[in-house]
Amino acid sequence: MDFPELFERHRRELHVHCYRMLASFTDADDAVQETFLRAWKHRDGFEAGTNARAWLYKIATNACLDAVRHRNRRPPSAGAEVLWLQPYPDRLLDEIAPPDEQPDAVVVARETIELAYLTAIQLLPARQRAVLLLRDVLDWSAAETAEALELTVPAANSALQRARATLKSAPERDAMPAAPTGEERALLDRLIAAHDRADVAATVALLREDVRVTMPPLPAEYRGLAEFLPLLDRAFDRASTGEWRLLPTSANRLPAAASYLLAPGGTAFTAFKLDVIRVSEGQVAEFTTFGADLFPQFGLPLELTL
Repeated sequence: MDFPELFERHRRELHVHCYRMLASFTDADDAVQETFLRAWKHRDGFEAGTNARAWLYKIATNACLDAVRHRNRRPPSAGAEVLWLQPYPDRLLDEIAPPDEQPDAVVVARETIELAYLTAIQLLPARQRAVLLLRDVLDWSAAETAEALELTVPAANSALQRARATLKSAPERDAMPAAPTGEERALLDRLIAAHDRADVAATVALLREDVRVTMPPLPAEYRGLAEFLPLLDRAFDRASTGEWRLLPTSANRLPAAASYLLAPGGTAFTAFKLDVIRVSEGQVAEFTTFGADLFPQFGLPLELTL
């Protein structure tokens, strides 16, 4: 077995799996590296004819469970924010070869990578989360899942039932297409143009009355235009805040805008934040605002020159 080649073939889909488990891009990086080290250490025990992909997923899943224990990340209470949540660049999701090129590749469905889904499954205890992902996302059998997690089949089935019951109690979301639609991209373009002009009225016209804004890792939450407008007024005050330039991108199969700020007296637009946008009924229903730490993973520059 050419182990490095085998691992690289599955690296991106393993990273996505770890990301679903941990809801953090950087933590998924660490988990994939740990998966490689564990698999390399035990490569001599890998039996010819064994499903290599399943073997790697088993190692990756258990590496994630250990990471959750190590970080002591207990599931947040219902309604609380997932403070460690990070976005996932669509351009990296697209690196996973389609099934016609790699028959055992995982198709990254929008409903299993969207931020609302990731937030919902973080409510689950880590082992229930693992069972849910192996069964409902990877389509493993109960026996395969039980073996991977060192559970009995009845215990694995029970964990799956509890996980599904918890998810049913989560707030319902609009049905979503496989990727950002032309309508969503056009709305994003209008939003970017209004933001670049610092046009409050044009921006507000694109938002739902009950728009929601969260800012992981901050516990802040803003609900409705009345709470959101003061943020917008401060952001658009060019004398004190500066000027903005936004670039369109996409994350978690959702439209997103990368924001750059030219501070008063500055000489360049500097990477500032990333807004991932959920659209409902033709308007922006939700902003999830992240820092600029992952701009390089999105293929975005850290500065825009004047």
